[in-house]
Amino acid sequence: MPIILFDIDGTLIRTGGAGKSAMEAALRSAFGITAIRDTVSYSGRTDFAIARDLLRIHGIDQSTENQQKMREAYLGHLPQSLKRRGGKVCPGVTELLGAVSGKPDMLLGLLTGNVRAGAQLKLNHFGLWDYFPCGGFGDEHFERDDVARSALACVCAHLAREVNPSDVWVIGDTPHDVSCARAIGANAVAVATGWHPLEELADCTPDLLFADLSDHTKLLAAWK
Repeated sequence: MPIILFDIDGTLIRTGGAGKSAMEAALRSAFGITAIRDTVSYSGRTDFAIARDLLRIHGIDQSTENQQKMREAYLGHLPQSLKRRGGKVCPGVTELLGAVSGKPDMLLGLLTGNVRAGAQLKLNHFGLWDYFPCGGFGDEHFERDDVARSALACVCAHLAREVNPSDVWVIGDTPHDVSCARAIGANAVAVATGWHPLEELADCTPDLLFADLSDHTKLLAAWK
């Protein structure tokens, strides 16, 4: 049974920087930061790690209380940020999800650095949340490899059985997506609809590599 785990930002959707904008708004509203230091990497990382780094470089104690304060402020700003920034579903995604969703011999899920509530807000905004009954999220992990392990555990719980990692396919747009697929023994599909060009993704040696998901015949053939 093929199990397909999708990254969100740059893979399923492009939000026009809505997540980054909401994180920065959270710093301003929750901690009174006026000058944002734009030195934190967002690509392929977990919200938990991004928030920790944002607090650190702005001289804010990285306590559990401040992490929670940051998260709540971020989630409060995210819906308006999504509306303001626009964004779009990545090419081929709607057609691919339509082709495989609801099949009894296939399971769709998420493997994302977004916190679960943020993932739901983003995907609901684009009408995609209901495709994914399970997944791994960036609520409590700094590393994507740990999110991958959490996603695999969630899949096993959802199916009420163990899963052969060779049946799992991780689709993402960053080198982190490829490496976290390898961490759980899964297949890696890289797609260049995010910030990383084809050449850089090719260097990570994914099992399949696409410019975008417009032509998904190779994926469907691999999942038969």
